[in-house]
Amino acid sequence: MSRMAAKEHSRETRPAYGPLGPGHEPVKDPMQGLSGVLSGTLVLEAITVFLILLVVLKVDEGAHWTTFNWVYITVLGAAHLVMAFFQRVPGALWINLALQIPLILGFFVHWSVTAVGIIFGIVWFYIVKLRSEMAQRMRGGYLVTQHLGSSADPAR
Repeated sequence: MSRMAAKEHSRETRPAYGPLGPGHEPVKDPMQGLSGVLSGTLVLEAITVFLILLVVLKVDEGAHWTTFNWVYITVLGAAHLVMAFFQRVPGALWINLALQIPLILGFFVHWSVTAVGIIFGIVWFYIVKLRSEMAQRMRGGYLVTQHLGSSADPAR
């Protein structure tokens, strides 16, 4: 085996760690901080969903204001608000993502429901992407808090 092939083979077999190595568990768990971001996003989304009630009431002189429509929007907003308090529950992220489906499919109520669903769908995609990136960095030992108090800590 040539020297170049041996070097590439060694890169493939060992995981890619940061310059200070794999580190240990972070001093403060960044995933717990993420639950605050998830809760805040759900509260903002609940407020936005409740504001759709005004759109349905005022647009087209209230032609879309039916019992089904306002109950549908109110239940969606309440579900978002309730889920904001349950972000430490396992699987809460999946429930948050599932709450986007009735919003995106809410065009039968009014197109503004779908518009809000698409906008917050993009926000949730970004949050999931950031969560994935953070988990990947934790596996590689790239977080500073994974090296605090160790021999690699320059303050020691």
